[in-house]
Amino acid sequence: MTPRSAPPRKFLVIADGSAEFAAALRFACRRARSTGGKVAILRVINPAVFEHWSGVREEIERQARAEAAQEMEAYSPLVLTETGSQPELLFVRADDTRDALRRVISADRDIKILVLAAATGGRGPGPLVASIAREGVRWGGRNLPVTVVPGDLSEAEIDDLA
Repeated sequence: MTPRSAPPRKFLVIADGSAEFAAALRFACRRARSTGGKVAILRVINPAVFEHWSGVREEIERQARAEAAQEMEAYSPLVLTETGSQPELLFVRADDTRDALRRVISADRDIKILVLAAATGGRGPGPLVASIAREGVRWGGRNLPVTVVPGDLSEAEIDDLA
């Protein structure tokens, strides 16, 4: 019997629209390339709050999902160039990014590392990094390593570190 090869480890990055996201994505790409892994990008879509007409709410949510998909597709060429493979694009509709992370990490055991970028400019580390520092990193019933990348690292610095 031939041993079955393990699926490649996934580096999960959260596309949150922040300026620091680029540093986290580039770092994840470099680590994935050097370890034979893959990059997964999570985009959390907040549900529309429009109580009067469900049709309007559904249209707002459809537009938000279409915009998120377009934004995420823009990252694919960079990931393909850096890693040699397309990213896995994940969309989750949720009120809270941390809850969305728990669901995604619970559902996909191939996600091995969460890569976040810390906020820059004296704004604190960012809400997710601060939450992890306060509450720990138990995700989906398992511990998951978290790499926090300084959000203002240059491409050269990331290349050197990753």
